[in-house]
Amino acid sequence: MTGTRVVTSSSNAIGVFDSGVGGLSVLRHIRHALPGERLIYVADSGHVPYGDKPAAYIEQRSIALARFLIGQGADAIVIACNTATAAAAAALRSRFDIPIVAMEPAVKPAVAATKSGVVGVLATVGTLESARFAALLERYAGEVEIVTQGCPGLVEQVERGDLTGAESRALIERYTAPLLARGADTLILGCTHYPFLAPLIADVAGANITLVDTGEAVARQLQRRIQSELPARKRTVHPEPVEGQNDSAQFFTSGDAAQASRIMSVLWGAEIVAQPLPQPFL
Repeated sequence: MTGTRVVTSSSNAIGVFDSGVGGLSVLRHIRHALPGERLIYVADSGHVPYGDKPAAYIEQRSIALARFLIGQGADAIVIACNTATAAAAAALRSRFDIPIVAMEPAVKPAVAATKSGVVGVLATVGTLESARFAALLERYAGEVEIVTQGCPGLVEQVERGDLTGAESRALIERYTAPLLARGADTLILGCTHYPFLAPLIADVAGANITLVDTGEAVARQLQRRIQSELPARKRTVHPEPVEGQNDSAQFFTSGDAAQASRIMSVLWGAEIVAQPLPQPFL
């Protein structure tokens, strides 16, 4: 039997962007929570990684991508990037009068999950050095020990589609070792790229380690804000398409479109054809 999907008939859409392809880990939660919404995803792979770039640079890129998404019909935006959240969420919310949903490392559920009282955070250097993250840690100071670890190179491995190779394993072994040595039994995946490495991280860290990410919570928050802040969408029923091969989801990149299409298709689990961003937004 052919399935059905309820899809918006208006031009409204949810815009999602990340420094690269990692935000697809959030997009799939959004698709599950809001199956009727038109989605527009931008991978800023021409500027990846964000984690080693100045905050002002990331803010500039985030504003440009938000403008592009709004121009495409987005009336809500998800910053599917912890580093961009830290650098640009406030700037986007001050400029654009639409719901802006952002990321933050899942410290609260990790604190609730730990039995050893030690939580490890795997994140980009940019996220760990941000004032926003410092405030988040301060909020939970004293409840548990939180040990942080910057992870240069992991984003690039996901961007290459290397989710299981020797180089990715070596990086994960290097970054998890000090956290495990401190007694961490819960690891926060503090970058949207990292959920794609979760099976490898679990294999390296061991079966008794709990991995926590925030994609599902972000999708729920987006759903609440759309329902409470935006006009009701008009919807029509369409045949169920294969994800990535339908007009209810569009994909753009500031990097190489052929490479992005290949990597996105692997991560999304269906064929994706990524379009290049227009020149003014590169």
